[in-house]
Amino acid sequence: MKITLLVSAFNSLTQVAYTYFKDRKYSVDVVFAINEQQMIDEVFYFGPDFILCPFLKKFVPKEIYENIDTYIVHPGVLGDRGAYAIDNAIRLDKKEWGVTVLKANGEFDSGDVVITQNFGMRQAYKASIYRNEVITTFYSMLDGFLENIQSKKFTSQSNLPMHQALSQKDRAIDWQKDTTQEILKKIYMSDSHPGVKDELLGVECYLYGAWREEKLKGKPKEILAKRDGAICLGTVDGAVWITHLKEPNRFKLPATYVLKERLQGVKEQRLPLIFDKSYKTFYEISCDIKEEVAYLYFNFHNGAFSSDKCMKLKYAFEYIKEQVKIVVLMGGEDFFSNGIHLNILQDSKKNGEDGWSNINAMNDLVKSVLFADDVVTVASLHKNAGAGGVFLALACDYVVVKEGVVLNPHYKTLRLSGSEYHTYSLPKRVGKEYAEKILEECLPLSAGKAKETGLADKLFAHKEYRKELENFCLELICDEEKLEDFLWNKEEYIESHKKQIEHHREEEIAVMYPEFWEEGSSFHKKRYEFVYKICPLETPQRLKATITNNHSGKANA
Repeated sequence: MKITLLVSAFNSLTQVAYTYFKDRKYSVDVVFAINEQQMIDEVFYFGPDFILCPFLKKFVPKEIYENIDTYIVHPGVLGDRGAYAIDNAIRLDKKEWGVTVLKANGEFDSGDVVITQNFGMRQAYKASIYRNEVITTFYSMLDGFLENIQSKKFTSQSNLPMHQALSQKDRAIDWQKDTTQEILKKIYMSDSHPGVKDELLGVECYLYGAWREEKLKGKPKEILAKRDGAICLGTVDGAVWITHLKEPNRFKLPATYVLKERLQGVKEQRLPLIFDKSYKTFYEISCDIKEEVAYLYFNFHNGAFSSDKCMKLKYAFEYIKEQVKIVVLMGGEDFFSNGIHLNILQDSKKNGEDGWSNINAMNDLVKSVLFADDVVTVASLHKNAGAGGVFLALACDYVVVKEGVVLNPHYKTLRLSGSEYHTYSLPKRVGKEYAEKILEECLPLSAGKAKETGLADKLFAHKEYRKELENFCLELICDEEKLEDFLWNKEEYIESHKKQIEHHREEEIAVMYPEFWEEGSSFHKKRYEFVYKICPLETPQRLKATITNNHSGKANA
């Protein structure tokens, strides 16, 4: 079967569809929606059996959907129509929302329904709902989607009016009237796009990343404290933390990086290295200990690890491993890890120096996990991971992955050669030849593929994941003699291979040095395009299918 994914970006939802179809040996061609003629040309050149649009901001040209069956993924319940669907669901306090796949017909979200499925809403920001509930629901629908399009089992729907188109006026915070809950809702429904427009200390900016604060109080909009890049603002009935800001025509950064010297005199409100979650506030690192197993969480925004966060997590890991037999790296609410912090590097006036610092801090963190010979380490990939984040996971003794997760274990799209001991850990798991293929092709891997190729040790279903993870960890420690033998062998192996393993890091860093430091390095250009979300002028070649026995969908219509 030949399938085209017509998309505005190769985002997480698109990657779920891509890996699902590729794992079933279908021929999958990606087409970026750059302009109408380009879409028509690329689609008909490939000649797909059908087109799926998991994430599309442009209208599908009539010439396409009238000749080739085209299906639109809408992140809304049956009958919902229009952009900013999840924004409206949060704004209206919906207890249930959903995902609906429709047949394109020229009317916005009004085509015949191929399949629809609902999920329970939780109190969270829009991007988190999208990356968790929407993606998990979409993944669970894909088998039914294929069955329905083959049997043409569609349901017509009445042409309901589109939901409200939200403006910044609808999102704006009235700091003198809005409660903490109302402020949270407005930021939740606007995160990650378009953000809530406001002004702080004379700086026009968009607000992101809101957390309720239970202890601190002050005047509405008064900046009460700062912590780990975030700022705490007073509200009429309490306080709220804002983690990130974005100035117009710029990119998202930790709030303190935007406000800089304007925050002079604002107190740093510190927390313990590992917060016990005893009250509501903003925190990034926490830990749950259960039966000598520590589940270590690191909820860094968008999975980005700046130098200071690498160091904090390293110290947290080293502290917690003294208290337990197993440490499970859990990652955050939306990502496990995506490696170094590109936005901070782009903002830096010394991006070579700061980039070098960041990759070395990431390497020190990975080394701490890799050489931990007194404890069993498990990576819990129940969220997506990319670049150095995947190789942080591979530093562990065991890698457990959840069904539906997508991994991107490569660097080349940013013109980086990469480090994090990947030239040691990746071939050790999948073999030298396949490791080179993964790094060169720069394509996403499904959880199933990770297990099949040896990148992961265990694959657990979504619904049973936490239970299966805990059972797996308990099995590792239930036989004390076996556990002692494992740690003894691990210590012996590390001792005898330490120089060899460190040599991998040295070689990686030597290659990366000019990528960070040289002005002409293409990494600087690619980082700029990534951070500013520059739309490509053509579909990336790595996402194009190999054309064999080409036919024109238009001619066959």
